[in-house]
Amino acid sequence: MEPSDPNSRTDPYDLSFFKVLIVEDSQFIRSIIASALKAMGINQVFAVHNIAEAKQKLLQYNAAKSSHNIDVVITDWLMPEGDGSELLSWIRSHKIDVIQFLPVIVCSAYTSEDLVNKARNYGATEILVKPVSAQKLANRILYVIDKPRPFIQAPGFFGPDRRRKNEKYIGEERRKTSASDIEEDHEQLE
Repeated sequence: MEPSDPNSRTDPYDLSFFKVLIVEDSQFIRSIIASALKAMGINQVFAVHNIAEAKQKLLQYNAAKSSHNIDVVITDWLMPEGDGSELLSWIRSHKIDVIQFLPVIVCSAYTSEDLVNKARNYGATEILVKPVSAQKLANRILYVIDKPRPFIQAPGFFGPDRRRKNEKYIGEERRKTSASDIEEDHEQLE
């Protein structure tokens, strides 16, 4: 399934209150991504150049659920002072839900099949290939908004469901709780 086509929407999103954190060591790429996000109407874009600054910014804005929370993280995979796996591990294992469940878009020029699998296995929500176009960036952001995926807890993995197809399961149901019951319980907690 391909990311959302922003042209298929009849009513535009108001993204003026949306907050995005860019984690990218290249000043040039940070400015391109920030400019594209601002052109989409996102007024609050935070840009940092390493993992340590990203963690600090997330703790500053996402320590508790509020209207000031960062909504999406866009991170490079290979950086001199750490990589995307380190940041994703920290986010997905965090004790604060507002950090742990953040959508994370990995943006890398080195998107081999191995890297894509690694990023997904560390809990990446989406993957974006550099060079980044405004259209591809918009598609990924809209996909995160329009089609949020449920999170899965399994041995050795916590993150968004990696399956994109929504196929009917054929066979004996072994789950003790149905997905719709879990969804209803989660909605009641919010």
